[in-house]
Amino acid sequence: MPRWGQMYFEDINTKIMQDLVHYHDLTLVLTVVVTVGVFWALGWSVLSPYTYRDLPNSELVETAWTVAPGLVLFSLAIPSLTNLYVQDEISGDTTSLKVVGSQWYWSYEIGVESGMVDGYSEKVSSYSFSSYMKQKSDLVKGDMYLFDVDKRVVVPMRETVRLLVSSTDVIHSWTVLGAGVKVDAIPGRVNQTKVHFLRPGVYYGQCSELCGVNHAFMPIVLEAVPKSVFMGWLQRLVMEND
Repeated sequence: MPRWGQMYFEDINTKIMQDLVHYHDLTLVLTVVVTVGVFWALGWSVLSPYTYRDLPNSELVETAWTVAPGLVLFSLAIPSLTNLYVQDEISGDTTSLKVVGSQWYWSYEIGVESGMVDGYSEKVSSYSFSSYMKQKSDLVKGDMYLFDVDKRVVVPMRETVRLLVSSTDVIHSWTVLGAGVKVDAIPGRVNQTKVHFLRPGVYYGQCSELCGVNHAFMPIVLEAVPKSVFMGWLQRLVMEND
């Protein structure tokens, strides 16, 4: 989760976030190298006492400034395309989380493809609920102002969770920075991605697409727990609403 005065990314909690942070570091290094090289060349050309009036063209220089940017772009394209492919590739998932954005709250539907909820007579296939921001009067010690909700989303850790994101009215964006996930919620369209938490924890997010007057009051709270705790949470929800 975010900390006061934090200057860098949140702790790496998912494989996707790990890949994105590594890509950010690669991009930053290349940007610094290119920037230093350009300013060095400019400074050298301005301060150098030599002139090249008798050298109208140079095939070597033209080749260098064509090949070098190509190599830089190629080194950025390969990991970028790999990240895009990995984010879209979903296999072996057992839990699905459908996210629907509305003005100004989130609705969730959790689907369990296999397994029985202990203590319940029927196989549980899905459970739906809505999540609203906690009002200031409902906050207790330890809650985060403008970030906590009345019902958290609980997902199993160390297991791939498929995310299906859509909207009922305008365009929203379901974003949880601690998980490295940002998916647009578009009316009439279902966008898909995945998340695989490496450790337990509580992760906060918000709608990151301007969607109306209460855009800033659409928080997201995602809690990753062991599979046994997740099944117990799902069991309690189902039995409470049976």
